[in-house]
Amino acid sequence: MTVIAVLGLGEAGGRIAGELAAAGAVVAGFDPRLGAPDGVRAAASDADACRDAGLVLSVNSAHDALDALRQSLSALRAGTIWADLNTASPALKTALRDAAGGRADVVDVALMAPVPGRGLRTPMTMSGPAAGRAAALLRAYGAEIEVLDGSVGEAATRKLLRSVFYKGLAAAVIEALEAARAAGLEDWLAGNIRAELTRSDAGTLDRLVDGSHAHAVRRTEEMAAAADLLTELGVAPRVAGASRDWLADLALRADHRTA
Repeated sequence: MTVIAVLGLGEAGGRIAGELAAAGAVVAGFDPRLGAPDGVRAAASDADACRDAGLVLSVNSAHDALDALRQSLSALRAGTIWADLNTASPALKTALRDAAGGRADVVDVALMAPVPGRGLRTPMTMSGPAAGRAAALLRAYGAEIEVLDGSVGEAATRKLLRSVFYKGLAAAVIEALEAARAAGLEDWLAGNIRAELTRSDAGTLDRLVDGSHAHAVRRTEEMAAAADLLTELGVAPRVAGASRDWLADLALRADHRTA
């Protein structure tokens, strides 16, 4: 049976390690600050956790990902799969592959939803030559995985592009509600936002994009006024200002096309 090492036993890694063990996997885990979940062998270091592993799940942080790999290389068996689950740039995923130097087969893994509440069944996207092997090992314990064609970094690219939309949407909502609170209109705006999200359908994306291009000039002025309002309310117009600038750029592009 393939031993699975989990490096990082926080909110994501701890749940994944625990559920793998509960599903019958042999799991070793290491975290310098946290203990191992039930059923997981507590290792003394990253290298100790990796010593007999055929699959390593690195779930520590993007900041620690390279150090964890470098500290573990001497303990890895030839052909070990090193799956990096950290949210990081494609460049970092590629750097991990290069740092492995053929000692391990690096797989780029993107967690496509929050782990709490889903655990091992959090949708994952994988890329890299060894992605199929890693997916087969984890699917045996119930993991939900999409394997992409292409090199290490493809999964990270998709994850971060989605993040621009989803985290950007969250930032816009937070900024709008912050300003509405300052204006004494938070409940009204919260209801308006909920209604708009409920009404969204398959055509919403086209309406957002097409409307922004068609009405870029007018909407630039509208968002400039919105940014001024937020400033008056004492709320930094980070998202409103960026929206204004994007619309101004779209208007400029339209002018260049018609010139």
